[in-house]
Amino acid sequence: MDKKVQTPNFRERFSTFMDKDNTVGYVFILPWLIGFFAFTFIPVVASLVLSFTKYDLLSPPTFIGLKNYITMFTGDALFIKSVKITFLFVAVSVPLRLIFALMLAMVFNKPTRLTGFYRAVYYIPSIVGGSVAIAVMWSRIFDSEGAINSIMISLGILKEPIYWLGNPNTTMIVLVLLYVWQFGSAMLIFLAGLKQIPMSLYESAKIDGANKVQQFIKVTIPMLTPIILFNLIMQVINGFMMFTQAFVLTNGTGGPLNSLLVYSMYMYRKTFEFYQMGYGSAMAWFMLIVVSIMTGIIFKTSNQWVFYEAKED
Repeated sequence: MDKKVQTPNFRERFSTFMDKDNTVGYVFILPWLIGFFAFTFIPVVASLVLSFTKYDLLSPPTFIGLKNYITMFTGDALFIKSVKITFLFVAVSVPLRLIFALMLAMVFNKPTRLTGFYRAVYYIPSIVGGSVAIAVMWSRIFDSEGAINSIMISLGILKEPIYWLGNPNTTMIVLVLLYVWQFGSAMLIFLAGLKQIPMSLYESAKIDGANKVQQFIKVTIPMLTPIILFNLIMQVINGFMMFTQAFVLTNGTGGPLNSLLVYSMYMYRKTFEFYQMGYGSAMAWFMLIVVSIMTGIIFKTSNQWVFYEAKED
């Protein structure tokens, strides 16, 4: 008597489908694909097209070729100024933030009873530092009657208060200090890198007579160079995208004599205050090109100063 053929159950059929077909994988990533194309890819392509047009939201886009890009370099003095201010900000703030983050990572690398607590406390500025509330608080601290002036006057450093955000020579100092204060994420990444350095390297350096400074220069820094590269790229990108803090500190005006008119703020002003959507799109693409070039230069030169323990031939 023939045996009855057993029909595969749902679990067996599903497993076979999973093994032989990639459709399930695409179904699971479908929400991400929809979000990527709807909110990233299509807007990016649209901004590229709009960068060659004159568009003000009220009338249809008019194709004008390269006029927006030509105007940026030949007929817009504030554009050139915003580029210079942004490059100055990045050149000053990024190294200071990385140095400060590495210093504290070195301190917290030594385990103590309250090390975990201090790490969490020092990471808090990175969580809340980009908020509007913190920028408002920072503007109050550096006000003519704020805490900074009061402390410096009580210590005899100043004789009369300084209006930090009202002087074009000091506004950049306030913004840089606010940016450097948000060092928590870079500090944690440095801390993770320090944990990966073998103690045997330090022991060998001690045997060779190296002191703490020499160990830091000859062992710690070379072993941290991949982490430094990562942090440097991330902070450079973040620096060029500086907007919220500068906008709040200056109430959207760019500060006295436009001394804090960073590139993102000027792009926002052109796009959403003057409704020059085509010009704003061209400025966005110029920023993308500049950041890409800067990142490419860092990557290209990294083989001269980044040390990897094992390199493939």
